[in-house]
Amino acid sequence: MPRFIKRSSRKIGLPPGTLVHVGERKTEKVRMTLMDYDQERFEEKEIKAIEESFPLKDEPTVTWINVDGLHQVDLVEKIGKQFQLHPLILEDILHTGQRPKMDDFDDYIFVVLKMLDYDEKEEQVKAEQVSLVLGPHFLISFQEIKGDVFSTVRERIRKGKGRIRKMGSDYLAYALIDAIVDRYFIILEIFGEKIESLEDELISDPKPRTLENIHDIKREMIFLRKHVWPLRELIGGMARGETSLIGETTAVYLRDVYDHTIQVIDTIESYRDVLSGMLDLYLSTISNKMNEVMKVLTIIATIFIPLTFIAGVYGMNFKFMPELEWHWAYPVAMLLMLAIAISMLFFFRRRKWL
Repeated sequence: MPRFIKRSSRKIGLPPGTLVHVGERKTEKVRMTLMDYDQERFEEKEIKAIEESFPLKDEPTVTWINVDGLHQVDLVEKIGKQFQLHPLILEDILHTGQRPKMDDFDDYIFVVLKMLDYDEKEEQVKAEQVSLVLGPHFLISFQEIKGDVFSTVRERIRKGKGRIRKMGSDYLAYALIDAIVDRYFIILEIFGEKIESLEDELISDPKPRTLENIHDIKREMIFLRKHVWPLRELIGGMARGETSLIGETTAVYLRDVYDHTIQVIDTIESYRDVLSGMLDLYLSTISNKMNEVMKVLTIIATIFIPLTFIAGVYGMNFKFMPELEWHWAYPVAMLLMLAIAISMLFFFRRRKWL
């Protein structure tokens, strides 16, 4: 349940823009890295103080500042003052329960989205909030923990592969968003394989654990939908190129990410429909199995009703019952019961009840 509901009681009663970290402290030490590049040069380093990056703010090169760890409020406040970020933006950065969104402040764009990963040990999806501040020549990214899906982007910058070193900070923002969305496909592939396995199990031999697995995956689909659905509006707004900070060239690539997002959403909805159908199929299968058991028990009981009647009649202790004195009474009674049972079985077979 904590994955679905973020507790915000620490914020209650405080004025808007108050900087309070809301969320789990996922790293003990804040780590800051800096990449500064253009088509000709490249510099990468880990910085100890955020002030080291401030001189690069107005340089024509592209500067990417990445902050791992959000619990150090004074650091976020320093960045906000230097880059003239609105207090509400800083508040949203520190509140890790934000819904994916985009805010355009003319001088910069603020983007919140969720970076998802699948925890194989706990068999569930983990979400981490990523906040991006996109300026004319800089991009600041805030993450909750060290480690992300941006390794391929960093490698392209280091080796100058593709067009990333030739483009501006808007293309860098696109590359980061694209890496996050691509990760969604990997997670969906994992759940696709799980659903296929459950379908085979459901048809061959459904067990109580099968129902639990269906409910677990269905809950994960709800979790995925919660974090992915708002991306359609977010990326669509960026792709429309309504801001001067995103060029038309980058907008074309953002429209491609928008298509990928729609594909992810469609896949999630398809999986949810399949899981609902699997749930109905499970209940139907269990009901059919119960009906088969009840049918067998009913047939057995029906066969024994006349046999019980005969045994009950001759089990009465009346004095004047001529059959009781007859020498062949017992075998004849047994043969009669057997004949009745065989006749009823034959009748049930003719009616296709067996």
